[in-house]
Order: sequence, then structure tokens, then C-alpha cells
Amino acid sequence: MAERRVDVAPTRFGEETLETNKVLKNTYMLLGLTLAFSAVTAGVSMALNLPPMAGLGFTLVGFVLLFVVNRMADSAKGLPAIFAFAGAMGAGLGPMLNHYMAMPGGPSLVMQSLGGTALIFFGLSAYALQSKRDFSFMGGFLFAGLLIAIVAMLANLFLQIPLLSVTISAVVVMIMSGLILFDTSRIIHGGETNYIRATVGLYLNIYNLFVHLLSLLGVFGGDD
Repeated sequence: MAERRVDVAPTRFGEETLETNKVLKNTYMLLGLTLAFSAVTAGVSMALNLPPMAGLGFTLVGFVLLFVVNRMADSAKGLPAIFAFAGAMGAGLGPMLNHYMAMPGGPSLVMQSLGGTALIFFGLSAYALQSKRDFSFMGGFLFAGLLIAIVAMLANLFLQIPLLSVTISAVVVMIMSGLILFDTSRIIHGGETNYIRATVGLYLNIYNLFVHLLSLLGVFGGDD
């Protein structure tokens, strides 16, 4: 009697696909909620007309909470932690947004930056999802570039060179665009299976993309 063979590979592949789709769905849902919450806290911060130092304080609190989120990402405590993080980051944007809103054509600049950020994010995410390409090869270049950009930003706090500031913002926009591809690809190919950590990565990409795109538009589109 012939022995029956059971091929489990298709089943395993199907389970992995379902798990990946679940992580993607949860990530995009949580990302939308955290971005919306950041928008609310940014609006409150703007309405209260918080000073720049308060904005800096909230941003620093946000980066401290980033470590808390990563520690708690594998437990139920990760959800309130990520909303606390997003709320602090949003509140930290308030003073900066008030600065740009007070510029000639400021509301238009902010809307252009929001639109540009959305266009870049959805365009690159759609490309990564449709192409199914593995962009993990970009990781080393992107993180090396990000490290150099951070060092340059810290140096420019003392140097105050306008051209360097513009260059840094342009480089960060390109790096964040690359990280959107990289992080989305990691989720698709199973490199990131925790949707809270995946959300944090994409949130930071969008946050930095928006801030530096607004900075560029403020230089080239504003009338200082």
C-alpha cells in the first residue's frame, strides 16, 4: 500500500501570509489612530500657544517614551505607551506649527507639507506592497546616513549655517522615504512581526518626513 505524503509547505506558507497580513492590518490601523491622536495634541498645543521650550520638552518626553514603548511592545501595556508617545510628539509640534502658521502663506505651507508627506508615504508603501521587493539591502546605507544627519544637526546647533540646515532637511527627507520602503518591506517579508514596533518605525518616518519637508518648504516657499 502506497504511503500517503502530506505536504505541509503550502499550509505553512498560507499561515505565514495570514500572519503577515494581520501584522500589516494592525500596523496601519494603529498608525492611523496614533497619527490622529498626535494631530489632536498638536492642535491643543497650538491653541494653548505653548512656548518653544515647552515644545522641546514634550519632544524629549516623547523620545524617552519611545524606549518605554519598545520595552512594553510585547505586552498589553504597549498600546497606552504608544499613545502617550504619539501624544507627546504631537504636543511638541505645536510651537513649531504656530511659527510656520504665522509666516506669510504659512497655512498653505503646512497643508502642502501634509499633502506631500501623505503622497510620499502612500506612494512608497503602495510600491513596496505591490512589488513585494525586499528592500532590506538598504538598511545599512539608510542607518549610516541617518547617523551622519544626526551628527550634522547637532553640529549645526552651534554653527547655525542656513545652507547646511537646508541640506540636512533634504537628506532627511530622502532617508525617511527610503526607511518607509525598508520598514514596509520588513513587515511584508516577516522581518518585523510586532505591530506596535512596526507602527513606531513608520510613525517616526512620517513625523520626520513632515517636519523636514515643512522646513524645506518654509525656506523655498516662505517670505522670511
